[in-house]
Amino acid sequence: MDILLLITGAVWLGGTWLRVYRQAQFYQIEEYKSGRYVRWLLGGRERWLPGRPVVAAAVGMGLGLLLGEAPGSILPGVIGLLAAGVAVWQPAPAEVKKPFKATARARRLLAAAFVVAALLLAVYLWLISLAVTSEMLAGARVMLAGLLAFLCAPLALMLGNLLMTPVEALFRRRFVAQARAILERVHPTVIGITGSYGKTTTKTYLAEILNGRYRTYPTPKSYNTIMGVCLAINQGLADNYSVDYFIAEMGAYVPGEIAGICDLTHPTISIVVEVGPQHLERFGSLENTAIAKYEIIKALPPDGVGVFNWDNPYVREMYERGYPATRLAVSKTADPAAPLESGPRFIAADIHESLDGLRFTVTDGETGLSETFATALLGQHNITNILLATAVAVHEGMSLKEVAFRVGGLQPAEHRLVRQTTAQGITIINDAYSANPVGAEGALRVLGMHTGGERLLITPGMIELGDRMEQENHTLGKTAAQYATEVFLVGREQTAPVQAGLLDAGFPAERLHVVDTLAEAVAWYQANLKPGDTVLFLNDLPDTYAR
Repeated sequence: MDILLLITGAVWLGGTWLRVYRQAQFYQIEEYKSGRYVRWLLGGRERWLPGRPVVAAAVGMGLGLLLGEAPGSILPGVIGLLAAGVAVWQPAPAEVKKPFKATARARRLLAAAFVVAALLLAVYLWLISLAVTSEMLAGARVMLAGLLAFLCAPLALMLGNLLMTPVEALFRRRFVAQARAILERVHPTVIGITGSYGKTTTKTYLAEILNGRYRTYPTPKSYNTIMGVCLAINQGLADNYSVDYFIAEMGAYVPGEIAGICDLTHPTISIVVEVGPQHLERFGSLENTAIAKYEIIKALPPDGVGVFNWDNPYVREMYERGYPATRLAVSKTADPAAPLESGPRFIAADIHESLDGLRFTVTDGETGLSETFATALLGQHNITNILLATAVAVHEGMSLKEVAFRVGGLQPAEHRLVRQTTAQGITIINDAYSANPVGAEGALRVLGMHTGGERLLITPGMIELGDRMEQENHTLGKTAAQYATEVFLVGREQTAPVQAGLLDAGFPAERLHVVDTLAEAVAWYQANLKPGDTVLFLNDLPDTYAR
């Protein structure tokens, strides 16, 4: 019996460690910030109080107590062991957008959290033993202590992070100091880019255009936190004196984050792409978002260069504040014949969009020169990204003709309106990275251009839009009804506004499907679509996490 109790305790501890490991994925996504992690944890009862472990433990304790009077019987111990196994069993996680990365910090956190979890189990067992002394209830004591430790796995994770805080602060200071020293030594011109969306795409286009004359190093992928930027510097800029421009993407979830990155990098050119409802639940209002994004402009030296998207009212207001003295604005809606003093300098006009890409004329209001830009890129929102990159490139010495030539070779950023045709003749449009209202409308318009067959939309809707989430997703549904002939909504709860928008716009109910996983939608299109049909993947998961 004692051996069975020991094994039962080990099963609970192993299950608790597994839960700690699984929870570490979400803790990492929330950038190891306990407040944000707790907010996510409390967002669903199953996240903090899963039902199966509680039921299994209760059944195990109940049966153990009923059968515990038989002298020498090992049956209660066996039942307890089986109940513990059922309780701690955790199915493999569903599809995830951001899988857990076993970084050095994450491994240190897990080691500390595992120790805390073991201590919690020991403490619970000791406290329960003080209250319940009967040896007849030994199995119930182990079961209750194990359940409490299992449920407290998130607490173990947070306590482990707290214990590692001084260690991580030391590593962080060293990491930042290393990046700062490399920047001072290599001394490239630093270009900062921020915005609610469009940062990565604009960064990619700017790097490709400037590479026509200079050598650039952009932060990889979507590295846009201070540690991500430091990682990019430490890995890609160390002793790389050939780099003329370091292009740093800068993101923010709270005010002050962009200012911190700017304090490290000291940009002399800053670009603000958009201010919109993306991550609105973090900032609370668009006004707060604009304040956070403006930090990239405030950090410029007086002789720096600010580049602004005139078509966004919040960004235009930044331009009109008058700092710095050199400010470049771009627009795809303004009149190119208007005086420069009353509007943006670089203006796109005569815009034509087809499945072959975009074609438009760019006019430099300062020189009066115009060039025709042609690119295979899809989505009119990309015109703004190209114009912002154009403004920087021209300011840095490239001619408008040179820029137009480089634009002709641009390729879409990863998972951003990437189009390809399968061996079966089905066109796949991959716009599966963090959908936003502007990009979503552009992607749906591209879907609508494919008139040769069925047009399937697969989407979980848009997330992190705060109190505008329902409204924006309802609008998404109404827009989708104009362009799609078949729709799969992934995730029942958060796609309800999209479904309502589709039905309100008269979309046929029999062509609307609501499923729990992306895999179900993929299986349907693989079985039902035929050559000439098109599929748009708009935002690949219903949340940063699997549901």
